[in-house]
Amino acid sequence: MADQQNPNSSQNQPPPPSSSSSSSSTAPRVSGRIEKMNSFSGQKPHYPNPPEATNPDPATLREQWRFAIRQYSRWYSQAWGTAILAGISFFALGWFIKGSNPLPSRQDDRTGSPPPPPSSAAAAEDHP
Repeated sequence: MADQQNPNSSQNQPPPPSSSSSSSSTAPRVSGRIEKMNSFSGQKPHYPNPPEATNPDPATLREQWRFAIRQYSRWYSQAWGTAILAGISFFALGWFIKGSNPLPSRQDDRTGSPPPPPSSAAAAEDHP
């Protein structure tokens, strides 16, 4: 009879505190919370976007696939466009900072041949 009137009385009550422990006021509250967290409520978890019970028809799948391809293509082209724009911007910034072409391999070579190495006589004059 007592169980029918209050069915949760034995489940939610923390164990009685032992008389030997000095922290008897905090131990029952903590263990009661742990018991509540570990108890199973019997309800299924509610997902914000639950999976479908059956596979959609082929027309729907085809439409979803085409949409996904369009989205991926758009993201891919935007990423390439951003990379190209960043490259051009950094090149222009380097040109502005340096005052000339920042790529050493693209320097103007007016003589048509590489400059001659310094002569040994000129190198000897520099060192005493």
